[in-house]
Amino acid sequence: MQTFQIRYRNTQGTLMRILNAAVRRGIELQSVQAGIADQDHRVTLLLQVTQKQARQLYREWYSVADVTDVGYGAVQHGHGDDGNVWSSVHPPAPEALTELSAYTSLTPR
Repeated sequence: MQTFQIRYRNTQGTLMRILNAAVRRGIELQSVQAGIADQDHRVTLLLQVTQKQARQLYREWYSVADVTDVGYGAVQHGHGDDGNVWSSVHPPAPEALTELSAYTSLTPR
């Protein structure tokens, strides 16, 4: 399982474009949590994805005009308040999606 955290500006249709990126690929949304994060909004998705699907999702999410940041992590119980351990790279490399450590934000090129 991978947990993806996407920050975005709350404009019309942005959240639906983020969710549709996964749904169009036939990926089941295990969990979706959306809320306010400082001046922007944040959605956290729990997905069972392959490395190829994760790279495709990153590319698509970064192509959405109002997405400002994408991070991911593996769910590991017992770490932190919410059980998530975060790590990120841009663009995601196949080896970067296997073992994950501390959360780092991404900046698109």
